[in-house]
Amino acid sequence: MTRRQALQAALAPALAAQARKRNIVFILTDDHRFDFLSCAGHPWVKTPHLDRLVQGGLYFENAFVTSSLCSPSRASILTGVYPHTHKVQDNFTPLDPRLPTFPVLLQKNGYRTGFLGKWHMGGASDEPRPGFDHWVSFEGQGQYFDCELNINGQRGKKAGYITDTLTDEAEQFIAKQNGPFLLYLSHKAVHAPFQPAPRHKDLYAGQRMPRPESMWYREDWYEQKPEWLRRRRFTRHGVDGAIGQTMPLEDLYLGYARCLAAIDESTGRVVAALEKKGILNDTLIVYMGDNGYLWGEHGLVDKRTMHEPSLRVPLLMHCPELFSPGRRKQFALNLDIAPTFLAAAGISPPPSMHGQSLLPVMRSAQAPGRTEFLYEYEWERDFPATPTIHGLRTERYSLMQYYGIWDLDELYDLEKDPHQMNNLVGKYKLLPHQRTRLAMRIDNPELKKLVDSLQGRMEELLKATGGDPRFAGREIPGAAAAL
Repeated sequence: MTRRQALQAALAPALAAQARKRNIVFILTDDHRFDFLSCAGHPWVKTPHLDRLVQGGLYFENAFVTSSLCSPSRASILTGVYPHTHKVQDNFTPLDPRLPTFPVLLQKNGYRTGFLGKWHMGGASDEPRPGFDHWVSFEGQGQYFDCELNINGQRGKKAGYITDTLTDEAEQFIAKQNGPFLLYLSHKAVHAPFQPAPRHKDLYAGQRMPRPESMWYREDWYEQKPEWLRRRRFTRHGVDGAIGQTMPLEDLYLGYARCLAAIDESTGRVVAALEKKGILNDTLIVYMGDNGYLWGEHGLVDKRTMHEPSLRVPLLMHCPELFSPGRRKQFALNLDIAPTFLAAAGISPPPSMHGQSLLPVMRSAQAPGRTEFLYEYEWERDFPATPTIHGLRTERYSLMQYYGIWDLDELYDLEKDPHQMNNLVGKYKLLPHQRTRLAMRIDNPELKKLVDSLQGRMEELLKATGGDPRFAGREIPGAAAAL
């Protein structure tokens, strides 16, 4: 346990005593990129209802996921632990029902709990999961139109657009509540294939997709990048493969933006339902994306990588009785959602959770926050273009290490290079006669020292959270003599 975690653990009983069984509404969207909001500065996307949450609440400028893939991220949100602990490391593995989750703990403490939408951990089943009194879901990704729903164990097709259907269910759930409740609204949108509601089919006509500088193919630029990155460019997860669709990338981008319009309207309807019931100001509303999304950066689309647009997510909070409006620069992770909800309900989070309650940060912009976290992604047989990734993101640096392939790693100084154009270890290609330890190949003493310190922190974090410290890639004492 770190010193900051020990301090937060010591403060937890006092914070819990100040809290009460506050209503909680958690809105989770699929593949929503961090800057795809008008309040985040997008040049033409309009999100007035999400902007309203920010105007009366908090906008987290540095919100991240610890694995940029739907199911691993969702499992971390529920459990507050890294994927190496919950073991949901792809989109097919069910979440172990024995693991403590915030819905189960809220339910045990008198909350009425409802889940609406995409579950996706073990996509072959839409059966109700532990911790929820009311259940509305579908198999896997579901369908944008006329989706078959499992409502408390009863299946039937529901006509209409799925974002609207789930919002109808959310309004009905809120209207029926008389005591403390948790509403977990988990949207299908904005996942591909991007099929907007008919009313939005021509929205943003004539607008152009912003082109990031790293989108263009440059041979000299790829010289300091890993080869897998160049090769992924031509797959379904690259700009020249575009999610396996035949339509131009421009049209896919517009479809993504149009799908988000219904999400924004849905958020407005949920806020109106809380307002109508007279509980808006004391309900904790949290809006979040389950992972980021690449739109041309490094020649890629989709997520999975550790590059910033894949790693970052929108995180908005609203509860005037709990905190004043503002922005927060402190790190916030998907791991932190579970302990935050529990603390807001007056429940001490289990010590097994790796996440930290964000309540102190929510209440004060000067509160200390975490300064680093692990990233992990496991190679998928269905999408082999992206290798296993283990990395460390600090306030200044991003170290990405790739396993099981003969390739370059990546290291960026985000203060000097926020768009990750200059790979600091890009010249240290692995030659046939060399060993694979990155630090051993670096001839610059300062850079070698930096890499060793970052790998050292990875090793400590992995040990502290029950992970395998070997994934830090650090030189093992005595290895030279042993080999």
